[in-house]
Amino acid sequence: MAIGLHIGKQTMTMKIDLNILPVFTAVAEESNFQAAANRLGITRSAVSQMIRKLENQLGIALFTRTTRSVKLTETGEHLFSLVSAQLNTMQSSLENIASYKTPRGQLKIAVTSIAEPFLSGQLITAFSEQYPEIELDITVTDDEFDIVKAGFDAGVRLGDSIEQDMIALAISGLQRDMVVAAPCYIEQYGKPEHPRDLLNHRCIGWRPKLNNSPYHWEFTENGQDFDVSVGPCITTNDLQLMLRTALAGGGITFAAEETFQSHIKAGALVPLLEAYLPYYSGFYFFYPNRENMAPKLRAMVDFIKNWKRT
Repeated sequence: MAIGLHIGKQTMTMKIDLNILPVFTAVAEESNFQAAANRLGITRSAVSQMIRKLENQLGIALFTRTTRSVKLTETGEHLFSLVSAQLNTMQSSLENIASYKTPRGQLKIAVTSIAEPFLSGQLITAFSEQYPEIELDITVTDDEFDIVKAGFDAGVRLGDSIEQDMIALAISGLQRDMVVAAPCYIEQYGKPEHPRDLLNHRCIGWRPKLNNSPYHWEFTENGQDFDVSVGPCITTNDLQLMLRTALAGGGITFAAEETFQSHIKAGALVPLLEAYLPYYSGFYFFYPNRENMAPKLRAMVDFIKNWKRT
């Protein structure tokens, strides 16, 4: 720390040992070496040595000492006014940082568009109500990237696409894709009996982003995995558009089971080819392995753990 002292017509600027400053201010405030030593939890000899070191560095006395008292010199008073203000500012800053032990601030999360257990709205709403001082900033993206490098606190993806150095917390059980169509479509075009029959049907496909090929629909038969490139008549990167088009009878579509569950229960969509659809790893909330986790992130982790038990 560089401190400028005005001595006569000269100004000295030099670096001093920061560790001495709290000792200097303690002696200045107590006007007693022993009282300062007791306050700091060190010996009187250590206090005396550090003050002498500081005076030697500056080349000028900071205290007038007698057998009965210790008093700041004029230069000492100038240094004390300068240093005490800076130490008070630093203390205030440290207290402000410590206040962040209370969960608050912006929590940035990157979530895959198919993570229905997280994106359904219920979990997010309940968390936001419980922690009103945390601002959730959720980016829905199907790109796979380093969340730490991109400035995110956490992410939500399928388990098999999470880096091994991350901590992963399950937010769903095993998942399964489903093939569905509206009753009016089935009445007009019939049902496919085998995944290969999809090549002769009107299909609504999905692609993760611009210029990507439509996603291949994945199936299992006799323990062997295979996929079908359905050649969709309609392709979109928006799951909601895909869903609405299927509900309107626009064709057969394919997505995670939870995307369709409520519509299947209501009879608005009919599941197809269920014998060929395998289960796979579920969704996980994941975050970097760090000591002293930020309270806002700890709040989300604990909330998800409790949410799973309810």
